[in-house]
Amino acid sequence: MLKVLMAWLTMLIVSVANGALRDLTYGRYLSDLRAHQVSTLSGMVLLGGIIWAFVRFWPPDSGREALSIGLLWMTLTVAFEFLFFHFVAGRPWSELLADYRISRGRVWVLVLIWIAIAPYVFYAILRPA
Repeated sequence: MLKVLMAWLTMLIVSVANGALRDLTYGRYLSDLRAHQVSTLSGMVLLGGIIWAFVRFWPPDSGREALSIGLLWMTLTVAFEFLFFHFVAGRPWSELLADYRISRGRVWVLVLIWIAIAPYVFYAILRPA
């Protein structure tokens, strides 16, 4: 379990760095929506690399375990997002929930789906035949 939590902490740090990169660089030149979309894509690639490495070096015992790990990571991510950004960063609930409005181009939910399923996807790809 410690390895699972350490991997999630690594993903958290990389995600914060990805957001900082957006805010300090291309986010200044793109619309908020486009910067959000670019950041979502880059985040999925970066997190995919971390998840692939985790599954490669500490493979889950089964597909069910891989999916459980992904669902745990997704739950931790949502909990962190809402608890930290509301209670520590002071962002209103309406602003936090706005990132889930895929009909308005806010694609953050794709990151959460990817975090949930990627361990299983990489487990299925990497497991011995």
